[in-house]
Amino acid sequence: MNRKIFGFLLVFVIISITPTVDAQILLGEKATQKSVEITINSEGDVHVKHIVASSNLPKQLELVYGTVSNITVTNELGEEKQFSVIGENTGLMVLPSEEDSIVEYDLEHAISRIDGVWTWSFRYLETTSFILPKEVDLIFANDRPVYLDEKKGITCHGCQMVLEYSIDEPKTYENVKWEDKEFVVEIRSHSSIEKFAFDQPSKSITFDVSEKNRFITTIIPLELLWGPYAVFHNDEKIYFHEYINNGTHVWLNIKPETTGEVTIIGTTVVPEFPIIAPLAVGFLMIFVIPLLRKVNLH
Repeated sequence: MNRKIFGFLLVFVIISITPTVDAQILLGEKATQKSVEITINSEGDVHVKHIVASSNLPKQLELVYGTVSNITVTNELGEEKQFSVIGENTGLMVLPSEEDSIVEYDLEHAISRIDGVWTWSFRYLETTSFILPKEVDLIFANDRPVYLDEKKGITCHGCQMVLEYSIDEPKTYENVKWEDKEFVVEIRSHSSIEKFAFDQPSKSITFDVSEKNRFITTIIPLELLWGPYAVFHNDEKIYFHEYINNGTHVWLNIKPETTGEVTIIGTTVVPEFPIIAPLAVGFLMIFVIPLLRKVNLH
């Protein structure tokens, strides 16, 4: 059973020796946190876990903002510890302990699902780790894409961000045939993708987007269209993120503010001579051949 106390006498004594204007903030010295971990499940439920360093004095712990419930405080052995609540569950007074304290609680309605995208405007100025649902492999932090791949989540330092992600984001696969080769361009978005076209002479890919302010991730085979890239929306050049290049594919992300036509223009296109080949030849001529000559001389 959770042993919660409200420590009225302790709080009264501390308030009596601090300025009234700072009473809400300065109830005790700030707790030293070893870690903050936030776990989010596929239903948008949030669980928070703080590990607070041991101390021989009461320490104040600020909780992550939201509707807090199911607070528990234990030691490293899982034994329940006493604590007092500050305000309307905005903080805790962690009592002196020779062991680290583990503070856990749930946050209700922290994340909202907007047009298929889970969104959280998050602010907590401590290093915070986020464990995302296992179905998520791509997230956006302040509109910047982060590919998780096999990782479970991210760590945010002095964290203030808008976190966004989708579960089962719609994917479109477009087949491009050129002579005897076939390429697949993958597009991930909650916007409908229409009128996809690849134009070899102009070294470009074009398609229409039907909804505004939606993330659009295009995964392009490098053999089909090589960078550097430029991206246009309704004939105006727009900012984009090029954030993954695994040697065979590149990931480009945009978020158009309106509907309309998107054009991605590359520098080298199938079946042109790949950029990497001249670089390899140059390396061979400058470094390898002279080295072989020196070896032969000996």
